Amino acid sequence: MSSLLVDNIGELVTNTPGAGGGGPLGLRRHVALLVEDGLVAWIGPTRDAPAADRRIDAGGAAVLPGFVDSHAHLVFAGDRAVEFAARMAGEPYTGGGIRTTVGATRAASDDELRATVRRLRGEAMRQGTTTVEIKSGYGLTVADEARSLRIAAEFTEDTTFLGAHVVPAEYADRPDDYVGMVCGPMLAAAAPYARWIDVFCERGAFDVDHARAILACGQAVGLGVRLHANQLGPGPGVQLGVELGAASVDHCTHLTDADVDALASTAAEDGGTTTVATLLPGAEFSTRSPYPDARRLLDAGVTVALATDCNPGSSYTSSMPFCIALAVREMRMTPAEAVWAATAGGAAALRRADVGRLARGARADLMILDAPSHLHLAYRPGVPLIRQVLRNGVPQCRP
Repeated sequence: MSSLLVDNIGELVTNTPGAGGGGPLGLRRHVALLVEDGLVAWIGPTRDAPAADRRIDAGGAAVLPGFVDSHAHLVFAGDRAVEFAARMAGEPYTGGGIRTTVGATRAASDDELRATVRRLRGEAMRQGTTTVEIKSGYGLTVADEARSLRIAAEFTEDTTFLGAHVVPAEYADRPDDYVGMVCGPMLAAAAPYARWIDVFCERGAFDVDHARAILACGQAVGLGVRLHANQLGPGPGVQLGVELGAASVDHCTHLTDADVDALASTAAEDGGTTTVATLLPGAEFSTRSPYPDARRLLDAGVTVALATDCNPGSSYTSSMPFCIALAVREMRMTPAEAVWAATAGGAAALRRADVGRLARGARADLMILDAPSHLHLAYRPGVPLIRQVLRNGVPQCRP
């Protein structure tokens, strides 16, 4: 049995409040952590640390669970830097640029798509992300959606079929026919490589009836439900997600009182909600749109996650620390709430109990900061504070 001791930890974020106090983050100070065969085996005072095969000295720094990025679009080709510049010059974001990426993605080879995912996955890992969900959605043909998910599955177990991203140009006048294809041959080809199904339920994309039909078809073949909802304006997406028992409704930028009440109604026995509101502040930053009101959701008892929405059009960032800083500055979250949302919140959005926390039996996915406290992630925005990342107890990279 291989063992690793991470000792001399100044502050440990466990996300298990009952394990020693320290508020919602379950903070413990001056402790060590033992890893055996990729799992956390022991946490206790540094002075009581057991022997191990290998040792990492944290030097009094903070140690956190690896970030869980529960919403990312990494399988694509090309970029949309010109579109970004146009938005910064005043053009509104409508989501129409997705079709530009669809054309580039269809034309790319498997190796080109794989190289993009590998590059972005590496970027994210260097910034502390040890778990990432990856969506399809830039192929929008049977073959291209299946190959997008097959490639995504090489990098994560949380793959999401997003054939209902937008209606492609060739079906612009036949949206019902496209929905039929998504529910039929496209789903059949994609499902073997997917854990989740998602729909962009928004004006200019898919209405509530189409979204309900597509998600129901996914559920029928065993896929869990996720939903892009209420990004561009008020709409039925959040309440549809609650109706269908979605693990997460994502964006949640424009919410009515009824939307918040619907999310709060999914209360879980252990606190929080079974349908998570996943907020994506990188999208608001990159589109100059209003930020979601995280405080309103948190005060209603809704479980909130933070994710990057990494994609080439509306949020081309792989940095969870950046999203934490935005959430604290623009969305009225405390630093502790934002860190929890980027770790345990993301795990809840993926319905994962093995990541997003550091406790006995959890996966030894963690980061060591070049800082004494988790507070520095929001306090020092833009500074590369991740000293070392471990996934399954194995060192991955040093920035």
